[in-house]
Amino acid sequence: MQAKAPILKIEDLHVTVEDKEILRGVNLTINPGEVHALMGRNGSGKSTLSYTLMGHPRYHISKGRVLFKGQDISTLRPDERAKLGLALAFQYPMAIPGVSVVNFLKAALRAVRGKDIPIKEFRQELKARMSELGVKDEFLSRYVNDGFSGGEKKRLEILQMLLLNPTLAVLDETDSGLDIDALKTVAHGVNTLLKPDTAILLITHYQRILDYVKPHFVHILQDGSIVASGDSELAKELEAKGYDTVTRDNIMPVSSGAV
Repeated sequence: MQAKAPILKIEDLHVTVEDKEILRGVNLTINPGEVHALMGRNGSGKSTLSYTLMGHPRYHISKGRVLFKGQDISTLRPDERAKLGLALAFQYPMAIPGVSVVNFLKAALRAVRGKDIPIKEFRQELKARMSELGVKDEFLSRYVNDGFSGGEKKRLEILQMLLLNPTLAVLDETDSGLDIDALKTVAHGVNTLLKPDTAILLITHYQRILDYVKPHFVHILQDGSIVASGDSELAKELEAKGYDTVTRDNIMPVSSGAV
């Protein structure tokens, strides 16, 4: 049987922000059905990679390319990337006072699908996804992230993901600021996103979410490039020994997921 083509292939990616180089030659391949965890210290370039993948205009690709389902998306707008099936859950979701959650979700779904969704169909789909995350009906009438707790913001991010059903979900520190109950709920939602033809890139500082979302590959980002890759044991070793154990003089074998 012929192997499926990669969902994401990053080749020698160099990225600058305001003329400062942040990413320095990132290589990464993500195939259908895979969960990849990307770990690293603050300032290592994790969020820069996520914003670059989604097409943030401040992040300039100076070298290399990003292929999504075989297409070079380096020059595409964020909305064009979203329509192709790429989605990003933010570390710090913005509040949008005056815009209700239900209207926001309806507009997002319409924008990605490129057509109106019948109200009955939208309601049924939304209710099913809310049930999976334990989200109550009164959540829908609130303004987007306005006065939300950290756990509520992350639940909304995952609820958006479940509705949009992206081919690749990039989750930028979705576990930050969550208590254990919220973490388990969010992790359940993340696991629901994974199907044989989709993939997940999970960016995190900590190993604890990886107890609930099992990665096929773990990558360590340092100084703008991936310096080590392995399986879930790498994350446990990192949690126990710290980032100082992973240096350019002590690079672990890079898995097939990083080439």
